[in-house]
Amino acid sequence: MMTPAAFIASAGGAGYAPKAPGTFGSLAGLLIGALLLHLGHIPLFGAAVTASVLGLWSVWAAGGQNDPGWIVIDEVAGQLITMLALPRVTLPGLILAFALFRLFDITKPGPIAAMDRRHDAFGVMADDWLAGLAAFLVLLILIHIFPAISR
Repeated sequence: MMTPAAFIASAGGAGYAPKAPGTFGSLAGLLIGALLLHLGHIPLFGAAVTASVLGLWSVWAAGGQNDPGWIVIDEVAGQLITMLALPRVTLPGLILAFALFRLFDITKPGPIAAMDRRHDAFGVMADDWLAGLAAFLVLLILIHIFPAISR
C-alpha cells in the first residue's frame, strides 16, 4: 500500500512508469495545467504553489533526498510554472511548454545543476522550479516573437 507521501511524490503513481518517469510526471503536469489554464492563471498559479508545498513535504516524508526516479512531483511543479507563460491553451503552446521544460530539466544548465547537487527535499524541488522558470522565460520570448503560438 502506498503512503500518502509516496502518492503525492509520485504524482498519483505517474512516477512508477517503467521508462521515463520524469517525462510522465511532466505530462501529468501538462494535463493538470491545461485543464486549469482554461479557468485562468490564478488557478494555475495556485496549483503550482500547491504542488511545490506538497512536493517539499512529500519528498522529505518519503525519504527522497537523493531524488529517486519515482519522485516526479517536482516535474509537475516545474511544468506548471512553465505553463504560466501561456495566455491560453493552444496545441503549439502546450508542445513548446512541455519541450522547453524537459530541455531545461534534462540538461540542467548553470544554477539548475547547482540545485540538483543538493541532496535534500529543497534541492529535489528547486532544480525543477528553476527549470520551469527558465522555460517560462524562453516561452514568453517565443510568444512575443511568434504570437501565433498562443492563438
